[in-house]
Order: sequence, then structure tokens, then C-alpha cells
Amino acid sequence: MWKSSVKHINTMKRIFFLLSICCILGTLQAQQDHQYTQFMYNKLFLNPAYAGARGVPNVTAIYRNQWIGFDGAPQSALISVNTPFITPRVGMGVTVSTEQIGLQRDFYGALVYSYDLLAKDEISLRMGIQGSFRNVGFDFSEADPNDVFDNSLNDMRTTETSGNVGAGLYATFVDQFYLGFSAPHIYSNVIGINPDPNVVTAEEALHLYGMAGAILPIGEDINLMPAVLTKYVKNAPFDVELNVNLDIKETITAGVSYRLGGNGPGESLSLLAYWQIAPQFGLGASYDFPLTDVKDFSAGSIEALVSIDLKKTKKKMSNPRFFL
Repeated sequence: MWKSSVKHINTMKRIFFLLSICCILGTLQAQQDHQYTQFMYNKLFLNPAYAGARGVPNVTAIYRNQWIGFDGAPQSALISVNTPFITPRVGMGVTVSTEQIGLQRDFYGALVYSYDLLAKDEISLRMGIQGSFRNVGFDFSEADPNDVFDNSLNDMRTTETSGNVGAGLYATFVDQFYLGFSAPHIYSNVIGINPDPNVVTAEEALHLYGMAGAILPIGEDINLMPAVLTKYVKNAPFDVELNVNLDIKETITAGVSYRLGGNGPGESLSLLAYWQIAPQFGLGASYDFPLTDVKDFSAGSIEALVSIDLKKTKKKMSNPRFFL
């Protein structure tokens, strides 16, 4: 009887998740871009103007496991590389990421260019553009036979690739403040699995991002680092992520984030930590506590991050500078 109850609960989880995905695909006006809690360390993915802003070549890698314990829940991974190119005013970058949600596979890549319009000692204003592609595929052969409502889908595989362009602005002030605005994907591509070209299953919606942050000294070797990320997608609730980190001796950083989202008290509350092991190498991690109804089925979400600078600089590449 106990085994039967567990099997029933697991089946209900899968059905609940499949219904959720169907609702998302039905409108697909919600958050379509891959989501990462450690956005303050992952700006290139959101804003092409960030390329080259650090002043040295950098590699950042992130792995995210969302809604642990939830069958078919999102799992994503990302690697980005950005560097000054020929002159400090020019930046180049590449981002590659992949995400799996249930039967869906999403592979994304972008090539980025930025240029510093001001290039002053205390003020920088970079403009960035990018070209990207996205490959979305569904593999129904991996579905649990007990959860397939249409047997004709059992062996069905489909994939579709589309291109896009994006743009952004990114400014820093006196190495203490940053501000950015971006639209990584401007063109609304038609995506979906319906073979009829006259039927629009879903569209890739325009996402608008705003970000801001600061480094505020509050004591000897202690800095307060607030940050905010806003997201807007047509026909979806305006989303806000608020973060406060405390940096100690430019080595250990710890903080909390709150993601507004949802219809209740918010989408999630997160704990974050970052360790600058060496001037050119750092590790980060985060844990999200879900605040929506998903909390009844999931143990939360985790992220792991690695950041590597490939070249030393005259400036001390400490954690606050990495934050900018």
C-alpha cells in the first residue's frame, strides 16, 4: 500500500509538471530565457554590452538544477567567455548554454561585440550587440509510457533552429556603481512543434532586462553590495530580483536574494556565497527556497559557479571588481 501511494504521488507530480509545461507552451509569453540566481556574476548572458568590461579575459561557467526532486524539472548549464579585443574599448564574447525541461531540449549560443563610448577613468558606457541562435527540440520517445496521452507521439522527435539579434547598454561609475539595459532577443521568432505553417504554436517573446548594483564600504575590509535585476515580457507579470551581498576582505561574499514573481509572497528566497580563492579564480553557489506551490513538490534549486580570469591586470581583481 505504501509503494502504491508513492507511485501515485510520483505520477501526480509528472502530470502536474506536464500540465504546467502545456500551459507555458500554450501562450509562451512567460519567462523563456534560461534563469540563473547568480545574475550579478553572469551579466554577459543578459547584456551583450558587458563584454570586455572587466578588462581581462574571463571564463564563467554555471550549472543550475531547478526544483530538485521534481520529475522533468529544468536543468541548465552555461559557459561564457569575454575579453577586451585589440584595445580596451572593444570587447568580444561568446556564450553557450543548454537547458532541459521535461521532454524539451533548448540549446543556445551567442556571439557578442561591445564598444566603450566614453572610456574615461571613472566612467564607462559600453554599447553592445549580439547575434544568437536557439535550437529547440522535443523527444517524446523519452516519455514515460504511463504519462503519454497520445500514443502516436511515442516515437516522435522534432527540432527547430532560429536566429536572433540583441543589443544593450552597460555603464560603470567610479568602480562603485553599475547600470545596464538590454534586449538579448529582439526578433519574435515563431517556435513550436505544429507542422502546419499557418498555425502559430508559440512565439519567442521580447525580453527586456534592467540591472543595477553598487559597492558600498561600511567598515574596514567590509563592503555592502546591493543589486537588482528587472525583467519584462509582454503579457507576463513584471519580475524583479533583489540581492544584498556582504563582502569580507575581498575574499568571502555571502548574501540573500528575493525573486518577486508568482501571485503570492514571491517566487523564491535564495542564499548565495562566493569565495575568491585566488586573484584569478573564484567559486560561487546558491540555494533557492521556493515560495510558490512548487514548494510542495520540490526541495528547492541549486547553482554552482566557476569564474576564471585568464590574465593578470594592474588593477587588483578582487571580489568587488569582479562584482562590477
